[in-house]
Amino acid sequence: AAVNMGNSGGALINTDGKLIGINSAIASPTGYYSGYSYAIPVNIAKKVVDDLIKFGTVQRGYMGIQFANAADLTEERKKTEGIPSSAYDGIYAVEVPKDGGAYAAGIRRGDRIQKINGVNVNSGGELQDQISRYKPGDKVSVTVVRNDKPFTYTVMLKNKAGTYDLVKTESQAEMLGAELTELDRNKAADYGVKGGVVVKKINEGVLNDQTRMKDGFIILRINNQEVKNVAELNKALADQKTVNITGFYPGYDGLYEYMINLGD
Repeated sequence: AAVNMGNSGGALINTDGKLIGINSAIASPTGYYSGYSYAIPVNIAKKVVDDLIKFGTVQRGYMGIQFANAADLTEERKKTEGIPSSAYDGIYAVEVPKDGGAYAAGIRRGDRIQKINGVNVNSGGELQDQISRYKPGDKVSVTVVRNDKPFTYTVMLKNKAGTYDLVKTESQAEMLGAELTELDRNKAADYGVKGGVVVKKINEGVLNDQTRMKDGFIILRINNQEVKNVAELNKALADQKTVNITGFYPGYDGLYEYMINLGD
């Protein structure tokens, strides 16, 4: 396929018109389609989209190994890494931390990684491609060769922090450090407002550190933009650094304003 400058992020389709990848880069002496073109496989792109929709961030699973391709190593380096001098290709585990999923499953330094879920892997790229399809907590079947004998282990992938938990993004509203809830419609009518967000309880966070806001405050606007629920509050806070919060305290006259800084 001819991929030129400016095509990154565009669709790569086959002759049936089906999406098979997302164009990402080119390696060319001219900067145009002559040379090598690279694309992200559609199955990985789909996982990224699904993760962003469901979790707000991409979920990446880690086996817990550092690997090297025998073809890239000198004889001396092979000896240092515990790789057979006769190995001229293949992916080998050169570091297997004891707190990783691979070590817990039984994989050891010097093992040749042969298959991931039954799929042969012959390069670091192929290994990463297979693992990138999964998230923390998923189990993958890993076949290794040790002393010319194959062994198959079930590895539970971890996150970058070394746990099996899914990674969650902290929303802008969570940064405020308060328990928030949507203002009841009946109460909103009683107060003569269209809606708002109730600050039920202020905990550790931006509001506690930067303002004198009290529990029970009802947020009506963020930077003069109306907010009637927590979702609208998050949207109004997105990408904001300096924020002006406008609202009121039930039973008290007038509006109150609080300025906060959400940092860099």
